[in-house]
Amino acid sequence: GPRAPGEALLPARSARQGIPAAGTFRSLTPQRHLLGAGITPAPLSFMARHSLPQPTLAEELSLWTDGYQIVAGLDEAGRGAWAGPVVAAAVALPADPAISSLLSGVADSKLLSPAQRAALYPKIITCAAGVGVGVVPATRIDAIGILPATREAMIAALASLPAPPHFLLLDYVRLAGVPLPQRAFVKGDSRVLSIAAASIVAKVTRDRLMVELAGSYPLYGFDRHKGYGTADHQAALARYGPCLEHRLSFQPVRGLQPALLTIEERLS
Repeated sequence: GPRAPGEALLPARSARQGIPAAGTFRSLTPQRHLLGAGITPAPLSFMARHSLPQPTLAEELSLWTDGYQIVAGLDEAGRGAWAGPVVAAAVALPADPAISSLLSGVADSKLLSPAQRAALYPKIITCAAGVGVGVVPATRIDAIGILPATREAMIAALASLPAPPHFLLLDYVRLAGVPLPQRAFVKGDSRVLSIAAASIVAKVTRDRLMVELAGSYPLYGFDRHKGYGTADHQAALARYGPCLEHRLSFQPVRGLQPALLTIEERLS
């Protein structure tokens, strides 16, 4: 049955406070990313003109009826990137059928433009009962692998929710180490509203982090490709070698000579 609201999630105290456990991951509250993106939200008329898979509230409604008051949807962004962190988000929607219309336009983040995601992001933050974000850096990804790192990011996102959830809805990945009932779905971000909302929060958060990293590593174009494997990114790797934010365990980064010169030396 549902867990009592006071029961703790894994990991324990340090992650719930947003303190990295042994330097492995950190929990963030999404409010940090609400401002400063420099993006003017665009109208969502695109959704009316194009037929996108529309996630529904069916799973959440069923679980609320069964007594699970706090249902969290989870998704990640950045699993396949060559550089930067993997970011996960957890979104718990209020147990109210009206939330479906309030979040009209929310869909799988991969099917939305950056402007559409930017417009939906504050709407999700405002309407959700709780939002949590977890970030696992490239060094940790190299140390333990991308799938365990993704699970760490999801656990960190859960730990930063304002209240522990009673049930988890996930896109593909299950969290075997978390003692909560859960369901994993194929294409969950296209089917389940809270997972779709989490996909947008994770994507917008990670994109903004990559824009920040571009300021520290201007040679790589992180603000353009967000660390993914574009031709420009591959050319920069071939010319400059990987930086500290690259995943050295990933192809084609693996085996390249790490950058030896500082950014200042290269630009001089």
